[in-house]
Amino acid sequence: MTSDLQRRASGELLSESEQEKVRLEHEAARLFMRLYEACFEQPLRHIWHNQPKKPDVSCLMGQGRDRVQLDLEIAHLYGSRAEAMLLLGRDWGEATEALLQELEATPLEERLMTALNRVLAAKARKNYHSEKVWLVVRNMNPLWQREDFLRHWEQIQQPSSHPFEQIWLVADFVGQSGLIQIHPSSWSIEKGKAGHSG
Repeated sequence: MTSDLQRRASGELLSESEQEKVRLEHEAARLFMRLYEACFEQPLRHIWHNQPKKPDVSCLMGQGRDRVQLDLEIAHLYGSRAEAMLLLGRDWGEATEALLQELEATPLEERLMTALNRVLAAKARKNYHSEKVWLVVRNMNPLWQREDFLRHWEQIQQPSSHPFEQIWLVADFVGQSGLIQIHPSSWSIEKGKAGHSG
């Protein structure tokens, strides 16, 4: 475990791509923690980054003697690898340009739900050394909003088994439209208020 986003626990410097991954995970965790606290008045504090075999980030949930460690596995939602490169500001070549053109021809709803279902399926196959782990999926596409997810809710394919006590979706890049709880129930949270999405 480490709070240094540029080094491993051993002190070894992370590569630039590893540092970017850790920074994005840390940023997503902080955003989720802020939104969750605002909605449920449940403190989430003292974030730190974990090493492999543990979920990406850990924090402390609650206060006083009721405080427990909560581990967060972080995923980012993109429509495609090419789209991820574009949104992250990386350079791309002709092949990526062709993929982006193809992606634009695919209906937005199809891209959205296919990408989310792929993330859920991939994360469901993982095992963690953790007693209390939640999955947090951060939507990175500025075109996709909370309403898009809720409109196509029935297309979400929750894996029959997974290691997560809860699964949450940060519905837009900056969290402005709130959270959606995918598991264990379908509750969506908008501007600090909870409401059923189904």
